[in-house]
Amino acid sequence: MTDEPRIEEETRPEVEAEAEGESLEERLAAAEAEAEQRLDDLRRLAAEFDNYRKRVARDQDALARRAAERLVGSLLPVLDDLERALEAAARHEEATLEDGVRLVHRALSESLRKEGLTEIATDGPFDPHVHEALLSQPSEAPEGDVIQVLQKGYELGDRVLRPARVVVSAGAPEEPEAA
Repeated sequence: MTDEPRIEEETRPEVEAEAEGESLEERLAAAEAEAEQRLDDLRRLAAEFDNYRKRVARDQDALARRAAERLVGSLLPVLDDLERALEAAARHEEATLEDGVRLVHRALSESLRKEGLTEIATDGPFDPHVHEALLSQPSEAPEGDVIQVLQKGYELGDRVLRPARVVVSAGAPEEPEAA
């Protein structure tokens, strides 16, 4: 009787090892299949993201082209007016030339205004966010006020395209002391 339990003990680990081996092989196969599935999902996601990135780049290019087309289209009448002004200049019609230049200036200003371009205000105190001080000189104006505009500045929406180049007051001029 003592031999039988020993045989059972010896056969049990072998049976368990075989059952466990099959289980390990099955688990390994299942894990490999799951890993392959996750890798496929990751590849698909990477391809979708790459396609998305390309689509966004195409959309941005198309948007920029449409914006440029709209701006150029609105400037074509200005080009026509410039050609008429040049023709008038060739005929030496000074009054017509001046009128033509005024017309071109007005048309260009209006086209740019419609696109959102605004002139930077230069009255009042100096603002380093929108003004560029090129010179400071004594004047009757309060110190720090803009007293002269050397070049107009412009904003497009909330962005400064070009700061206004200005002369800033250094305050009242000093009077020479009487001796």
